Amino acid sequence: MRVGIARPSYTSPVRGSSSNILLVCLLVFLVAPIALAQVPVRKNILMISIIGPSHPGPVIVSNQIVSALHADPRFQVEFYWENLDAIYHPEEWQEQVDFLVGQYRHIKLDLIVLVGPNAIRLLAEPKAIFPDVPVIFCCTVRGMIDQMADNRATGSWFQLEPAKTVEAALELVPGTRHLFVVAGQSDYDRGLTALVKRDLVSYENKLDITYLTDLPMSKLLERLRHLPDHSIVLFLSFFKDVQGREFLSTAEALPTIAGAANAPVFGIADTFLGHGIVGGFVVSAEEQGKIMGRDALEILAGKSPHDIPVMRGPSLYLFDWRELHRWNLDESRLPAGSTVLFRQPNLWEQYRRILLIGLLALASLSLLTIYLLLERKQLTAARNEQMRLSGLLINAQDEERSRLAGEIHDDFSQRLAVLSLELETVAEGIPDSLPETNRQMRELMESASELGADLHSLSHRLHSATLERLGLAAGVASFCTEFSSQQGLQVAFSHQDLPRSVSPEIALCLFRIVQEALRNVQKHSGAANAQVGIERVDDSLHLSISDNGAGFDVEDSSRPQGLGLWSIRKRVRLVGGRYEICSKKHEGTRIDVWTPIKLNSGAGQTELVAGQAAGTATATEPGVA
Repeated sequence: MRVGIARPSYTSPVRGSSSNILLVCLLVFLVAPIALAQVPVRKNILMISIIGPSHPGPVIVSNQIVSALHADPRFQVEFYWENLDAIYHPEEWQEQVDFLVGQYRHIKLDLIVLVGPNAIRLLAEPKAIFPDVPVIFCCTVRGMIDQMADNRATGSWFQLEPAKTVEAALELVPGTRHLFVVAGQSDYDRGLTALVKRDLVSYENKLDITYLTDLPMSKLLERLRHLPDHSIVLFLSFFKDVQGREFLSTAEALPTIAGAANAPVFGIADTFLGHGIVGGFVVSAEEQGKIMGRDALEILAGKSPHDIPVMRGPSLYLFDWRELHRWNLDESRLPAGSTVLFRQPNLWEQYRRILLIGLLALASLSLLTIYLLLERKQLTAARNEQMRLSGLLINAQDEERSRLAGEIHDDFSQRLAVLSLELETVAEGIPDSLPETNRQMRELMESASELGADLHSLSHRLHSATLERLGLAAGVASFCTEFSSQQGLQVAFSHQDLPRSVSPEIALCLFRIVQEALRNVQKHSGAANAQVGIERVDDSLHLSISDNGAGFDVEDSSRPQGLGLWSIRKRVRLVGGRYEICSKKHEGTRIDVWTPIKLNSGAGQTELVAGQAAGTATATEPGVA
């Protein structure tokens, strides 16, 4: 590293130069370790697996080790992978070891990782490989190796306790009398079987134990298909059968054996789960990998294998939920601390989110429905109250009309008649010599007579005595005739099949509608002719009023609505009827009204509002309603 030195000062050249050099050295001393600490150290690791990547255990362990080392920023690790395949070809063991030594003799190795059954055999060989390189091992069972000549290693043993698996199986399958232990004929299979036999000695007086280890695969499967009742099966490993046929123990042999057995199958390794076994107290490849990852980091950081104790990897109670249900085994009888894998979620767990959203939507819709029902109830109550008030208003209007008509007829008409008589008497007393006075008197008498006629017509419009005395047809006919003579509008009236007795409320309603409609024709349509018709249609009366005038656009909502149409609409509703208005510009207008013939006995217009609210709701109100 080049270090620049400051130019010395003129006042003190030696002292300034020395102080600068000391400062630079101090900076180098402080910064260099930090810079070096930030640069990862390269490490070379040789991974030796005794079985290939087709077996899940070594793959799981290797992944755990790689993940742990890559997660540590202190090291840049280069991995070298070798597979000796010693399970299937033990006779080639020494040849493979020699090749391995020659392959990596020029590479500076920092650590050797041995993975797989009997991996530790490499350390038990008289001729040690790479004697100066630290070693860690895993995935092997203590007791399968008699001696270990090399003491430069640490690692983790499998905690193999098949008796605990058998104990759990007996608890799950009460009444079990037969235990069938299945294993192959490879060196590893036979060594594992020997260890299991020693561990199950205490069960020989409790169970009929049969070791199915010396059968070809075909005969083994046939035997498993016909096991006696009250049996269970314990699977160990199966790399070769007695005929030398090779198998992938976990991925090939185990599913075939478990599928053929007519009794529950238990196992000793967590990698067996998902391939047909119910479960058991199983060795854990994942836990082995975690231990190996920690050991590898400590050794790469400078710790000696002598200072790292060899551990026993923990075993776990693991069970397959699907196999428990397949054999109808009670989950509550599992050992304490058991873990159940592959549990299928129930309907609630599987669709919980959808169900919660559905329930929330349903609750929201329910609340909205309740709110709308309350609003509808309030709206209906307000509409009924409006109808009641409208009925009271129309009744009051009719009553006031009747009162005014009575006063006009009984008071003002009589007084005008008396005035006319008095004027006539006065006129007779005026001499003929006063022609101008006679003329004025005659004009006064004519005016009084016309005023009387107008008051009589007004009284009739306000309250038709003919309607009360002679009925609906006569009352409407009389009004049409009078309206034609007074307004110059030719009104043609017709009726057909009218009953003799029409409810007074209905008759008054139709009479007032005719009045309002003809007034609208006279004021707005400019028509010269109009037609009014009343007929009986089944149990109802049909009133129609039409003209040949200017017409209007029914759909035009901006057109102002007059009091005449409002009165027609309210009257029709009050009697539980319906109406339609059909009109087009320059094509005239037609109003059709349908009402019942009679109201309920004793029902007046005011009482009808509450009693026939449902009927009013069906009134047809196109356009101008």
